[in-house]
Amino acid sequence: MSWMMLQRVAVVGAGAAGLCTARHILSRLNVFTPPVVFELTDKVGGTWCYDERVGTYDNGRPIHSSMYRDLRTNLPKEVMMFPDFPFDPKLNSFLPHQEIQRYLESYCQSHNIWPHIRFNTVVENVKPIVLATGGKETRTTWEVTTCDLSGDEKTETFDAVFVCSGHYSDPHIPDIPGIENFKGKVLHSHSYRYAEPFSGQSVVVLGAKASGLDISIELAKVGAQVTLSHGRDRFTFPLPSGIRQSSPVVAIEEDGLIRFQDSSVGAADVLMFCTGYNFKFPFLDAAQLGLEIQDYLVSPLYQFMMPPAFPSLFFIGMCKMICPFPNFHCQDEVRRQQQEKLEQGVQQHHLLIMQKEQWEYCETLARTAGFPPLPPVIHSLYEQVWHQRRLHPEKYRRLNYRLISDTQWELIN
Repeated sequence: MSWMMLQRVAVVGAGAAGLCTARHILSRLNVFTPPVVFELTDKVGGTWCYDERVGTYDNGRPIHSSMYRDLRTNLPKEVMMFPDFPFDPKLNSFLPHQEIQRYLESYCQSHNIWPHIRFNTVVENVKPIVLATGGKETRTTWEVTTCDLSGDEKTETFDAVFVCSGHYSDPHIPDIPGIENFKGKVLHSHSYRYAEPFSGQSVVVLGAKASGLDISIELAKVGAQVTLSHGRDRFTFPLPSGIRQSSPVVAIEEDGLIRFQDSSVGAADVLMFCTGYNFKFPFLDAAQLGLEIQDYLVSPLYQFMMPPAFPSLFFIGMCKMICPFPNFHCQDEVRRQQQEKLEQGVQQHHLLIMQKEQWEYCETLARTAGFPPLPPVIHSLYEQVWHQRRLHPEKYRRLNYRLISDTQWELIN
């Protein structure tokens, strides 16, 4: 290896995906120079770093984190952990976000990642430079332009770039005709921090996935009257008093009343969108990279990671409805796969939702790269927790689990 030039790598973001990427690069210093990790804020943790502020930072940039004060994980720590870095076994299975933040800080410390992070640094532009190396051969390097707190811009060259900037920071707000007529408060869950300000108010929550259901339960506990508006099958498990289900919102009338899909009409003090997030990479020129970036989809990405034309650009953590940290760990013929999914009737905005497919995907990555696959117990416990969430959305977090072996887990209370 001594004759090879060491590869210089840039990592965009110091959340879980960026820290995991940096840790794996640092474990291969016979191939790579230490990474340069660019972090927008002054802390590690990404979306797990709670910030009570909403709107913008002091420098005018949008607040990145969507964390709310009382969030607890909806996966147990036994499933969430990086495979080579367990949580403190004394902790409960379902953790408040502060514990995840501490875990990521500990991971950063343990693998000596801190010295390689440039905090308060915005990545302004990532541009491929294609160089001819003789004959038909070419080599791509990457010009990365950044800006620090003082406003100084700097451009550096890297052999590869890992995009680890997450996808929980740019709120997706669907188009609702007449929204300008609504006379109350309109916000997205990205700007929700805690329930108390909504006490005694009528709130229509749009969307009933994890955050929509969790926030509705929080609101009901402080005395808000919640209408949970969604297009899914009606939940059959008991919801707290104070929450009723309704069909999707289709329009706001001229008088400010809300019209639902079932033709019913109602008033509310607050409209809260729990409608997910857009993929957004303002530092990339998608057309130049041969990519299409839509609200819910980035394509084509080989193995959900690399643009086919630029295999030295990596997107880590793009998949949804997964065990995130193990998936990031494993990530370190998409057009065909996506076409098959579309032909099977999968809606385009669901193409990056993996759920049951994540296990085969992680096994494929492990076989390809020659590292140990995730133990079967992770899959088994993940499925058990999903089952409990469907049965007891308020109570499933009270359970605690322990991993006994690579194939067995037990319930410990």
